[in-house]
Amino acid sequence: MSSAPLESLSVLEAIRAGRPVESVVHPELAQAPSVIEARDFSLWYGKAKTIHEVSMGVPRGKVTALIGPSGCGKSTMLRSINRLNDLIDGVRIEGDISLNNEPIYSPDVDVIELRKRLGMVFQRPNPFPMSIFENVVYPLRIDGERRKPVLREACERALRAAALWDEVKDRLSGPALSLSGGQQQRLCIARAVVADPEVLLLDEPCSALDPLSTIRIEELIHEISSRYTVLIVTHNMQQAARVSDFTAFMYLGRLVEYGPTATIFQNPRLPETEQYVTGRFG
Repeated sequence: MSSAPLESLSVLEAIRAGRPVESVVHPELAQAPSVIEARDFSLWYGKAKTIHEVSMGVPRGKVTALIGPSGCGKSTMLRSINRLNDLIDGVRIEGDISLNNEPIYSPDVDVIELRKRLGMVFQRPNPFPMSIFENVVYPLRIDGERRKPVLREACERALRAAALWDEVKDRLSGPALSLSGGQQQRLCIARAVVADPEVLLLDEPCSALDPLSTIRIEELIHEISSRYTVLIVTHNMQQAARVSDFTAFMYLGRLVEYGPTATIFQNPRLPETEQYVTGRFG
């Protein structure tokens, strides 16, 4: 039996069948200067290809959300930007990703220096078993900063940026692990921004939090987006609609549709995107 022609398949059926599909990228993206640019980027874990020829820019000074079903490659794509996938045996890539027009996979790239330019916050809060103060200034200490006035000023600035200063200013020497889950995640955001990164990467930062803490983190994302470019992976459609300026829908490692968030949720080009954002599958 011959396989169905591509024209007779939906976009998602074509992807499931292993057929190449062209991503729908809205024209507004071409008008937005990008701080991150992926070009035909693919990634394999051993023989398994998990990212397929993704080309997309991340607009400077905006919040961009990556959405899609579990296992669609959102977190893999995010971690490719600060090369965390390098830590996994058997990973190889094709194509490239650039940060401010500098290719991040060039052989001469210092990965440690690259990661200093990219703040990262994970799904679960991961404060270190040390004081609140030392958690925040840790990136500066490992970079050689020892001047106490500089560290104190940076700590306060980062905690204020993370909307946590008023809650912890009188107990900076206390253990970070004594904070609530939501406070710990805001502490991790403070730690991620203390060195003033070019981009803040958030990998489902609210998935382990209660609804009230989630609201606080969403408010925080809105506040810090005036100072940082933010790329967030989220499985929560309502969250993506609330916090982001642009949304990219991924499926089985491919970029399906990418555009302004309001358009993606209210008037997407593809029926498959509408079906996903309205909860008909996923």
